Amino acid sequence: MTPERKARFLTILEERTKYITVAVEDVFQMHNASAVVRSCEVFGLQEAHLIESKYGQRLDSKIAMGAEKWVDVHRYETTQYCIDTLRADGYRIVATTPYANDCLLEDFKIEERTALFFGTERNGLTQTVLDQADGFLKIPMNGFTESLNISVSAAIILQRLTCQLRKGNLRWQLTGAEKLDKRIDWAKKTIQSIDDVLARYYGHK
Repeated sequence: MTPERKARFLTILEERTKYITVAVEDVFQMHNASAVVRSCEVFGLQEAHLIESKYGQRLDSKIAMGAEKWVDVHRYETTQYCIDTLRADGYRIVATTPYANDCLLEDFKIEERTALFFGTERNGLTQTVLDQADGFLKIPMNGFTESLNISVSAAIILQRLTCQLRKGNLRWQLTGAEKLDKRIDWAKKTIQSIDDVLARYYGHK
């Protein structure tokens, strides 16, 4: 790798976070799931969670523009398993929906690790998420249309909440160990013929 690429890794890792994460539930349109992962990468989220119980894998590398290489994408066969996993990791479950008025985006405060759940294009989130959510988040809208495309909603919410996070005093950055792990992972994904390089390295040890 070039010194410039190494320096770029360090710069980006300083802005990476797992304090906010995203879970996408059974998105039908492949480009939507891919666009959400791309937004995660753009706004500095290190992890994304895809629930794929109905339609199978919904990630298109052409739409994600390579974001899946830099974001850790976790896949689940059921919504409940995703919720249980995130809760075990200390996340508050927040359902994004245009029909609940618990909290408008402009009033929403990040005070603890938060997992934002986004639902399908047609029906929104399942009752499984709605029944177990710790809170609800809504983007205010002033037109006739009741909802936004899921990828647009994710981009709007992530831009606002990551800005809020970086202006606050919470310890939102990755740990030193997490940064090192990602530097190694990204380096492997950057170097051509990495398997051959590693084979030669371990063969000489």
